[in-house]
Amino acid sequence: MSTVTLTLENAIAVITVNNPPINATSHAVRSGIVDALDQIDGNDDIRAAILICDGKTFIAGADVSEFGQPPKAPILPDVIKRIEAATKPVIAAIHGHALGGGLEVALGCHYRIANSTAKLGLPEVNLGLIPGAGGTVRLPRLVPVTEAISMITSGKPVSAAKANEIGLIDAITHGALGDAARDFAKTILNRETPASLLARDPIDAPSSAHWDNITSATKKKARGQVAPLAAISAIRNGIEHGADAGLAFEREKFIELRDSDQSKALRHVFFAERSVAKLPELKGVEPNPIHEAGVIGGGIMGAGIATASLLAGFDVTIIERDETACANGRATVEKHLAGSLKRGLISQDRFNNMMASLSTSIDYAALSDADLVVEAVFEDMAVKHDVFGKLSLHCKADAVLASNTSYLDVNEIAARCVNPRRVIGLHFFSPAHIMKLLEVVRTDKADTKSLATAFEFARALGKIAVPCGVCDGFIGNRIMSAYRKHCEYMLEDGALPHQIDAAMVEFGFPMGLFAMQDMAGLEISWATRKRLAPFRDPSERYVALGDYLCEMGRFGKKNGLGWYRYDDNGKAQPDPEVDALVIAESEKKGITRRDFTSTEIMDVILGAMRSEGDKILSEGIANSADAIDVVMVNGYGFPRHKGGPMFMTAKKH
Repeated sequence: MSTVTLTLENAIAVITVNNPPINATSHAVRSGIVDALDQIDGNDDIRAAILICDGKTFIAGADVSEFGQPPKAPILPDVIKRIEAATKPVIAAIHGHALGGGLEVALGCHYRIANSTAKLGLPEVNLGLIPGAGGTVRLPRLVPVTEAISMITSGKPVSAAKANEIGLIDAITHGALGDAARDFAKTILNRETPASLLARDPIDAPSSAHWDNITSATKKKARGQVAPLAAISAIRNGIEHGADAGLAFEREKFIELRDSDQSKALRHVFFAERSVAKLPELKGVEPNPIHEAGVIGGGIMGAGIATASLLAGFDVTIIERDETACANGRATVEKHLAGSLKRGLISQDRFNNMMASLSTSIDYAALSDADLVVEAVFEDMAVKHDVFGKLSLHCKADAVLASNTSYLDVNEIAARCVNPRRVIGLHFFSPAHIMKLLEVVRTDKADTKSLATAFEFARALGKIAVPCGVCDGFIGNRIMSAYRKHCEYMLEDGALPHQIDAAMVEFGFPMGLFAMQDMAGLEISWATRKRLAPFRDPSERYVALGDYLCEMGRFGKKNGLGWYRYDDNGKAQPDPEVDALVIAESEKKGITRRDFTSTEIMDVILGAMRSEGDKILSEGIANSADAIDVVMVNGYGFPRHKGGPMFMTAKKH
């Protein structure tokens, strides 16, 4: 079938794009649309045209195979101008996603109709870019300027209902899109063709003072990313200097950003996230079907995993030690789902169905039909062995058994289990129903069927799955342990906790290391240090400050005292008592303290990340440097627009 086809139905022409999987704006698509429009304009019997796409989506982005190549005419901005110049009205019929250049094509059409499940957006900022085919100029002339700013600077798509509410589309349909588009076309045959968006005035343009407020708020959210601010400049330029000047300015900014380090970093992460889970050995391996999932433990982590599993459409059974714990686990899941209901992410019917799909029990026999079980109990090897012994006894032979351990040896867990080939690690990040990252830990004896099933489970949960080998801390926690050590060395050498955290936030992390430890609870890493104490090299430098805090009963934000002191509103303040403790430790060890600049602090942290990342690669724990970057960006707050520690430091190695 041709990439673009043209069919005639009485007075209505239908232009159909068929360029799977996302109907990307390839050269063939661009040329095909222009050719179709030329034929339509030359046929006096045609009075309107519909632009629609085959497959699962409308045009949902650019053709990645053309990235980095010289542009081939017709380029997308010219295609959109050609649509606008058509002598017959063109209707965009949207289903699935209309994203980036796809939405810009729809903006060039004279009308837009979408089915009720469609999503429309301009996500270019996620790649360090701004719309480059007129999106910053046309959108504010179709919807209120503040709505356009929100869509473009956030990169988040809007639902069809929202699009209809703000005027982005002219009609919404719950039925067959093609039929609805034809019916809509018949209603506009005798209307005058609307003026192109470029010829219209912006809708509700902000005042000068309001622009300043918008820019300030966007800068705060961007945390160092330049594309959202460039988007505001482009939108404002198109409003204040006119459409033609706006298009020229947008294109200039687009090219400038396309060649920037930030865009290269963001594109690196984008492609890495989509490639890290593609293991050659799993090609052609069919995963086991998953209908029912089990979760051992209904605490914070277990309830989060159960919530994510319910949202993915699975029946879920939580196993707990007693009925009170079962009730608490169920209540936590209900609270999570109620939050989704309140935010409009799920309907009341779906909420009710998910709660009906959740069971709790104190009897492992309730897992006899489970296809995959995730253990999320206390980090103690004896407890893990007990759990997996019971799972071996009660679960069916082909059920995949997974441990959510953060640090413990999954090989040792598997070795004590009947059929270790089906045992893997699934290291979720808290809160498990929100955080996208999932480390899939391959044990020495895990078979490809179990691995394929684990990756399919991750996909169903909407997670970014990163394969890794067995070691203490896997990829992410191992790297964090390494740079935490160096941050602790800096404490003894002259820095204070709030200075290190401030440098990390300035760099682009959402919070610093010590604030993050306080949020997680200091007793967690304390337990790990005590577990590893017998194996520690006596000659290795050891910083005991974190141990002192725990011995003082300072466990973090949960009890208001950790590396920081927290007020009644949970706001952190540097604590002179902790600063004094740090300085006293330096004196006790005979260390002469010195000042650290923010740049020096980050050089130490990045160097530690890179060094440990190189070790992880050499040991085969991670398949690639990309995998390490994906973990650090999605699990540890490494600024996405810097590409990850391995990408960022590659030029220095």
